[in-house]
Amino acid sequence: MDTSAVISRLRAAGCVFAEDEAALLVDAAKTATELESLVARRVAGLPLEHLLGWAEFHGLRVRVRPGVFVPRHRTGFLVDVAVSLAPPDPVVLDLCCGSGALGAAFTAATRPRELHAADVEAAAVACARLNLPDAAVHRGDLYDALPASLRGRVDVLLANVPYVPSGAVATMPPEARLHEPRVALDGGSDGLDLARRVAVGAPDWLAPGGTVLVESSERQAPVLAGIFAAAGLAPEVRESEELGATVVTGTAKP
Repeated sequence: MDTSAVISRLRAAGCVFAEDEAALLVDAAKTATELESLVARRVAGLPLEHLLGWAEFHGLRVRVRPGVFVPRHRTGFLVDVAVSLAPPDPVVLDLCCGSGALGAAFTAATRPRELHAADVEAAAVACARLNLPDAAVHRGDLYDALPASLRGRVDVLLANVPYVPSGAVATMPPEARLHEPRVALDGGSDGLDLARRVAVGAPDWLAPGGTVLVESSERQAPVLAGIFAAAGLAPEVRESEELGATVVTGTAKP
């Protein structure tokens, strides 16, 4: 099967970037049989990143596996904001880490003194350990996963929590809702259930002057800022029009 035939099949299946995807699949396949398998699974709706075994994120190739959330391009803005706010030699926590993409991107930009990551999903934790070989990667429900020795020492808390309202999950692209874990997508009735839990717990884990960063929709941002303020954190909303990204930060008192 030549590249033009792959493009045609992908385009017929509704792949918007058929040319780019075809080039990646052709490059990944070692044999014609493997290429046919990859194309067939892509046409059936499997995420391209799960087929390739990696996702491009913030200039890195981050390894991903089936059943693991695929990092979104717009979330690179959260990393940029985090790097701009980080003190020298920060202690960093990538909470709800998924593949560990945020921690990996932050480390590539500004090497932390200490990096921790945590997720509730076993598949995500295994994947994060591949992408964060020098980090301590923990499994558990939010802060319950963390060692007590980290309490009060986190300078930068990256929390890419799910923020899609439960009622809107069914409207997401099939690639996400059928092939990524529901727990990584569903943010509860208004999309902010996990963000609330992160905000309430953050003051106990942040160092003085430390900051928690959470991605949200533009509509949710004022509500999330209020949640941070109620938790005793100084909130700020930051937006990237170019990436269509919104990040809300909450900073602990110095």
